[in-house]
Amino acid sequence: MNWNKLTTNEQLTEIVNNSFAKPQVIFKHSTRCSVSQVIKQRLETGEEPAGIDFHYLDLIAYRSLSNKIAAEMKVHHESPQVLLLQNGNCVYDESHLAIRIKDIAAEVI
Repeated sequence: MNWNKLTTNEQLTEIVNNSFAKPQVIFKHSTRCSVSQVIKQRLETGEEPAGIDFHYLDLIAYRSLSNKIAAEMKVHHESPQVLLLQNGNCVYDESHLAIRIKDIAAEVI
């Protein structure tokens, strides 16, 4: 998995803007959660779908950014969580053990 680390509000704005041209996935990961670690490994060992940018957020280190994402995307905060952004909106979100790379790819319009 080719992760782009998400650490700033400016990057979030760029991700939203980029979602008009190309699907963007944000993976919100808790470094203190064993389930989150399992999901991270699952994503990293799965076949990365072409044409999607993947972003990694350490929500422990960047809690305020994680909260901003939840508010702006109008989703309930979960950990771990994936959000698929297209055309400036979150079109798919999933959490915990339900996160699968094939399901993310299937949701791309």
